[in-house]
Amino acid sequence: MRQGAVCVLGGTGFVGGHVTARLVAAGYPVRILTRHQYRHPDLKVLPGVTLEECDPYDARALRRSFSGCETVINLIGILNERHRNGFYRTHVQLPRLLIETSKEMGVQRFLQMSAIGADSSAPSKYLKSKAQGEDFVHTISGPAVAATSFRPSVIFGPEDQFFNRFARLLKQVPCVFPLACPEAQFAPVYVGDVADAMVATIQDPESFGKRIELCGPKEYRLRQLVEYTAREIHVRKRIIGLPDWASRLQAKILGVAPGRPFTLDNYHSLSVPSVCREKGSCPTRIERIVPKYLGGLNPAASLQHKREQFWVHQKTAG
Repeated sequence: MRQGAVCVLGGTGFVGGHVTARLVAAGYPVRILTRHQYRHPDLKVLPGVTLEECDPYDARALRRSFSGCETVINLIGILNERHRNGFYRTHVQLPRLLIETSKEMGVQRFLQMSAIGADSSAPSKYLKSKAQGEDFVHTISGPAVAATSFRPSVIFGPEDQFFNRFARLLKQVPCVFPLACPEAQFAPVYVGDVADAMVATIQDPESFGKRIELCGPKEYRLRQLVEYTAREIHVRKRIIGLPDWASRLQAKILGVAPGRPFTLDNYHSLSVPSVCREKGSCPTRIERIVPKYLGGLNPAASLQHKREQFWVHQKTAG
């Protein structure tokens, strides 16, 4: 397979930015589909990248955008529903439409972002919907489109919604921090490792048809990760792990609060270990990356990370 154009959905997001940078570095022409092209002028400076306005739920628009693309990467996903059936629409209907359109337009490779723990019998709608979408991709693709899906644990890196979120909460909550589901299990995986893994599979026949789990080198309990975050931002808080009944109550209350920071569906997802069957598939440890971007009370580390990011983009652009 030659290095033909790659069409990326969700390319303007946290993971998408890293995937795009890796694709550019590997010499792929990249076409990022977005509803609002004008919001992302920063992506236009990357060589070989074009932004194209497209409604991902519009089959006609997708056919037009997929024309000439050899690979399609779907990174679109949500953690909470804003509207009824949001998970089903985003994680099931959309991947089905994308793989059907890819097949129709002669796309050769399809990469689907799923989640560790995705299963049709999972306790949360999030994990169930991820499993359904993943299954559609692998069933519909058939021999015409070589599909690969990726199942990461929680992804960390600059602008993540995990360590950054807990850092903000730890600074806001006075004295005692009530932590729901403190024994939930994670194997945090660095966004750069995820992007590397995805791009590496595009021309790897051994990955065709596979469902690949992505985890960092070490497993943690949620309490350990929150305590680590507190140390990194130099905040002293007493972290109280809530029992199951209190965790569920917190989810019910916060699930109707503005922004829905923690929902019952999140609570159910946390009951499923976010760890891989084979440990350490991705090498980067949290201690190597997280201190560089948490910033706040660690300005030296934050500045150093910005310098490193600048040089990475300079090398990519060159």
